[in-house]
Amino acid sequence: MTNTSTTKTDPTALLQAIDGAVTRVRTKALDFSFNELFDMYKSKELIIEPEFQRLFRWKEIRQSQFIESLILELPIPPIYVIEIEDGKYELIDGLQRLSSYFHFRGTHPSFENEVRHLRLEGCDILRDLNGLVYDELPSSVQIRLKRQSVRTEVLRRESDKRLRYYMFKRLNTGGERLSEQEIRNCTIRLLDNTFNAFLKKMTENADYVACMTELTDEKREQLGMDEYVLRFFGMKNNRKEYEKNVGEFLTEYMEAVSDPERKDVPFNYEQETKVFANTFRVLNEALGAGAFSGVNKQGNFQGYFSALHFEALAMGVQTSLDKLASADAALKGRFKEKILEVKKDAEFQKLTKGGGKNYAAALEARIDFVSKRVAECLQ
Repeated sequence: MTNTSTTKTDPTALLQAIDGAVTRVRTKALDFSFNELFDMYKSKELIIEPEFQRLFRWKEIRQSQFIESLILELPIPPIYVIEIEDGKYELIDGLQRLSSYFHFRGTHPSFENEVRHLRLEGCDILRDLNGLVYDELPSSVQIRLKRQSVRTEVLRRESDKRLRYYMFKRLNTGGERLSEQEIRNCTIRLLDNTFNAFLKKMTENADYVACMTELTDEKREQLGMDEYVLRFFGMKNNRKEYEKNVGEFLTEYMEAVSDPERKDVPFNYEQETKVFANTFRVLNEALGAGAFSGVNKQGNFQGYFSALHFEALAMGVQTSLDKLASADAALKGRFKEKILEVKKDAEFQKLTKGGGKNYAAALEARIDFVSKRVAECLQ
């Protein structure tokens, strides 16, 4: 959490700390032509993994206008790569720009096994470009495009891993704003990708998928499914550290679990997998796609996803999870009736609607409400 200490730092010690950090970061700047980057990508010397970054979601008009900018030799922002084994580079920031160029040349990372040539549209400076594909450009324009270069900032392998992570966590330069989970997903693997990969695996759990049916397509594109898995484990295991800012809380929890140098937030993958599976199985069996649906004053399901319902129900069943996981048909029936009563209860609706519900006391109140009601049906 935010450090509010007012202790003054000795200037000499601060300068030494800065110098030490600087020496632990090894960078170099190179200018690559887009044709070089294209060849590097095709020969696997440049690794692009969109699953770890934002999805390729520039519309074709925007891609076309980027190609137009290259042809006109307009300035463009740098891209960022990290040096990995065998001298290869892995792209960290610049996916939209490189993918647009690759698409124009017939391929891009989201459709690796297909030949797809971008046909230009929406070019508003050189309108004569509209309707053309790469092979239809005059050869002199093709050469101009191939030779257009982009500054490439390279973080060397010998750089300190933790500083490398914090450097890239601050990057969001591509013009298409990243969601917080996309930033976490992209950068956390610079510390260690084990926990990140685990979160992604949990999103494939069938019961979880069923319970999350009402999550919007926009949220899914921004890795919302991953983020709610992270929220589940963060709220379950580290809720004492939560204050008000959910995004900051989730980032700090993910860093703590992922950082090999941190031992203060242990994570038992086998045990947590079982808890996750049991939680969403009992919720899916009881409520299915309506598990986290908001309700109106009459208690009718409204068909929209509620993050507050997610927290309250997923956390509220934890104190009774072992009994619920092994429940017989009769107990499952009582649980279903009780959880439906909870969602329709006027007091619960007050706890899960309106502003001011993201601070710690409100979170505990709605979790406690569910926990007590669920315990009642087990007596």
